[in-house]
Amino acid sequence: MLGLPDGTRGCLFDLDGVITKTAKVHNAAWKEMFDSYLRDRSQRTGEPFVPFDPVKDYDEYVDGKPRADGTRSFLASRGIELPEGSDDDPPDAETVRGLGARKNQILQRIRTDGVEVYESSVRYVHAVRDAGLRPAVVSSSANCREILAAVGIEDLFEARIDGQVAKREHLRGKPAPDTFLAGARALGLEPQQAVVFEDAQAGVAAGRAGGFRYVVGIDRVGQAAALREHGADIVVEDLAELLDHS
Repeated sequence: MLGLPDGTRGCLFDLDGVITKTAKVHNAAWKEMFDSYLRDRSQRTGEPFVPFDPVKDYDEYVDGKPRADGTRSFLASRGIELPEGSDDDPPDAETVRGLGARKNQILQRIRTDGVEVYESSVRYVHAVRDAGLRPAVVSSSANCREILAAVGIEDLFEARIDGQVAKREHLRGKPAPDTFLAGARALGLEPQQAVVFEDAQAGVAAGRAGGFRYVVGIDRVGQAAALREHGADIVVEDLAELLDHS
């Protein structure tokens, strides 16, 4: 049914890159923020300026992770260690939280540029509900509810675990499985009763680490092999491929 194994009772969907096309906006925001910081750092220190790679660096260090974790991970890859700072740090603070605030400031373009959805993914979630399965959205984004409301699908999911919930409940970000496990609990399900849908390597790894029944990798950017290496049971380019099995 719907390309899923027997015994499936719930489906846990990442948001960016799975349901909505906001992944490209996040990618652009990360690049603009890091390039600005690295260019300024180069001018101050004499270090060579090496721009943020929107494919390799995005996929390996920031995609699917909470903002602070992604910031910290990329900086470490460049041998840069900054003070952690606090959530109140302004966007011009040279701290992990300050750079994260700068990225989020850039990201607010979503409000003016609008948000697009993958129509086939929305159809798939409707099909999940029609089949009697329970859907939840699990995202690292603190703007998850705003994005869902902007595209009119907030009521499509029975539960929402996002960056704000993770912060409140002290859940570790992906690739740790905490948020997906919380999503399953919110639906009253065990991991072996639920399927994870992810487009990020960190998210696929989180689904595998959580012991979920099945992990569906969605390859939007030509990283099918990497998604399989991180634990995807199957990789599709679009959820329409699974609708063909309904």
